[in-house]
Amino acid sequence: MNYFVVADPIKCIGCRTCMIACVVEHNGEDIFYQNPEEINFNPKLEVVKNAQVSAPIQCRQCEDAPCAKACPQDAISKKNNAIIVDQKKCIGCKNCMLACPLGAINLNDVESGCTVDLTNMPNDKLFCIEKMVANKCDLCSGSEKGPACVRVCPTAAFRIVHEEDLTASIKNKRKASAIGAKNL
Repeated sequence: MNYFVVADPIKCIGCRTCMIACVVEHNGEDIFYQNPEEINFNPKLEVVKNAQVSAPIQCRQCEDAPCAKACPQDAISKKNNAIIVDQKKCIGCKNCMLACPLGAINLNDVESGCTVDLTNMPNDKLFCIEKMVANKCDLCSGSEKGPACVRVCPTAAFRIVHEEDLTASIKNKRKASAIGAKNL
């Protein structure tokens, strides 16, 4: 069974620290020492806010992932208990976005790094966008420390949900339902 990360909207203060941690974790370099124009700021989760509540929206690593089934390129698969996007295979068709019941997938541009000599331009180069690809939570699969969002949240709003947690929750709900039925 896949594990996944959830956030308690009651605890979430909408600070977006989780989004920054996600970018730092997946960037490969320390973004705080990079030129701001060169930072590829594409977090794999999105904090949604309104006047009453804020909450991160991120992939729940579905067992029978609809996004993977909808992908015509087999670019989405399960690896190490996480549903992962192979950005080299992704063609940006958006089928996964449409299939995701949580709205936890977005498209990001992949920069090819091509440069063109433009002597009249202030930067003397033009950055090209190669293509758009699917972007979603991968549970920080490359990190031994686990999901960065869980580690950095100042209010401890995030938690990792394992199979044992779900089994215990189901048992408790059934027990509560049985007790409620007896009291009727």
